[in-house]
Amino acid sequence: MGGSNEWDAEWEVTVDLAQELINSQFPQLASKTVQKLGYGWDNTVFKVGAEYVFRFPRRRVAIQSLTIEGKILPKLKDYLSIAFSIPLFWGEGTSRYPSPFLGYPYLHGEFPIGLTDEQRALSAITLARFLKKLHDFPVKIAQENRVRQDHRNLTDIAMRKAKMQAFLSKLALHLNEEEHRAISDYLEHLSMDRVRQRYVLLHGDLHFKNMLVDEIGRVSGIIDWGDIHLGHPACDLNVVYSFLPPHARSDFFKEYGDADEETKVLARLIAVYIPILIWMQAMDENDERLVAEAKANIFRALAD
Repeated sequence: MGGSNEWDAEWEVTVDLAQELINSQFPQLASKTVQKLGYGWDNTVFKVGAEYVFRFPRRRVAIQSLTIEGKILPKLKDYLSIAFSIPLFWGEGTSRYPSPFLGYPYLHGEFPIGLTDEQRALSAITLARFLKKLHDFPVKIAQENRVRQDHRNLTDIAMRKAKMQAFLSKLALHLNEEEHRAISDYLEHLSMDRVRQRYVLLHGDLHFKNMLVDEIGRVSGIIDWGDIHLGHPACDLNVVYSFLPPHARSDFFKEYGDADEETKVLARLIAVYIPILIWMQAMDENDERLVAEAKANIFRALAD
């Protein structure tokens, strides 16, 4: 199958198919129920019993990412300070399903949707320590495990700005005058075309759909590492703007280490860009809850 949107699946994974693949390759899990949790651009996710979660690629482009993820994530266990998805089960493609798939321990928590600024601020130091350790991971080890280098060309601000202007025209009917002006003014005053490339190990897709929080709203888990790559730290630092309220950002940088101006410019750009994509997909799927959260992320990122 497939469609006209970037997030459309090339193949779907049903609960029955997931159960068949898991049971045939991991018979020790055969007694456990399989429940669909949801899907992103690249993977469909299923909970298996109360203990595990399995991710099945739904697009060909995700296969290489999943393979790299399976190799590098176990090597991060001594580096990271927030719980994350370490693969336990490596599934293989079959005549019924064309891709490998991975199983992980199930991480408890909720997506950070509808949090107050006070709840978000609780995670400033937590996120800073996590990203500092991740970005300090030895690049050589990542390269030895074939982690890709900036495959999305994220340092090209001019290209991403042009895409955002096109997105804005599509979203215009869903914005009031003040909201539209805030985004268009931001893009109009964005004069930097590109930043100097740097290479650190990145999660690569850090946003509210790939984060979990505990009962008080503090970040407790990071999931979906399919876009892990070597690239500019601003890619992950977008959460300083999209997730944290303005008054908590200085606390983050005190712990993480200060960032230069061009890093902050790129981080803010990505903090607006990613939620716009989430917003468009959520509108396509009539998910008003995600639409509201994505919009909140955008305008939080634009706030000083």
